[in-house]
Amino acid sequence: MMHCTVAIIGAGPSGIAAGVQLTRCGIPTVVLEGGAVGGLLRNAHWVENYPAFPNGIKGIDLARRMEEQLYAIGVELLPQSVQAVDWDGKQFYLVTSTQTIACEFLVIASGTRPRLLPDQIVEKAAQIRIFYQVVDLNQPHQAKIAILGAGDAAFDYALNLAADNAVEILNRTERKRCLALLWERAKCLPTIRYTPNAELLWVESEGATGLRLTLSCAGKTETRHVDYLLVAIGREPNLGFLNPVFAQQLVMLETAGQLYRIGDVQNGIYRQTAIAVGDGLKAAMQIYHQILEVSK
Repeated sequence: MMHCTVAIIGAGPSGIAAGVQLTRCGIPTVVLEGGAVGGLLRNAHWVENYPAFPNGIKGIDLARRMEEQLYAIGVELLPQSVQAVDWDGKQFYLVTSTQTIACEFLVIASGTRPRLLPDQIVEKAAQIRIFYQVVDLNQPHQAKIAILGAGDAAFDYALNLAADNAVEILNRTERKRCLALLWERAKCLPTIRYTPNAELLWVESEGATGLRLTLSCAGKTETRHVDYLLVAIGREPNLGFLNPVFAQQLVMLETAGQLYRIGDVQNGIYRQTAIAVGDGLKAAMQIYHQILEVSK
């Protein structure tokens, strides 16, 4: 069994910031990440509200810089997904696919998971061409892509893809929920089409040629033939590794200063990189000061 003082679940901006600060303070810390370092930041077309980048920076580039800092500081990163968490009154136990890790403090920076399309409207064979993150599309070229959603993520994904592809944003209502800035940029690009009142009824595979979407558009049935469907209909906290008993202990453990939820996993609509980084630094400093108090 592996032992450490602090374990951090997730290597997005908040988890990276916490890991860097704790390691700088000399506190034995491990960061566990089963996916790519950087989290959802890797999807961002252009980050313009993060300090020190007056001209903005691509999300993937900012994520890479954060990853470089993680390694430069010497943070221990384990490429493992946490499957279960338990608490025995003194220590946390994190179970991964390969080992169990015991720690005194736990930082949950696991981010969010996408809301999925209902199974009843998706043919099983079509799943291979449906994506929930733009980065997973692996930079397609000359493709027809439908994006389901009308929030910041949907429009940001469209802007990310519009240079080399034909993109259609499908909004099931009239109301756009994105920043006005994103809408203004999107409507200026001829490769982006926006369709309101478009409800997705059915998705089926067309084999090697892509997908066939059946839509209800303002009461009329229409079809779309696309290469890929990108879904951005909302996200929810990624806490599937917590069993019901442990989930009931969260508030008690947070109050005691043993557990911290940071970043997108607990920030609701305030999912911004700068906020997540601040969360990580604050949690790390709180843990550091607790350890100092005990050692006096």
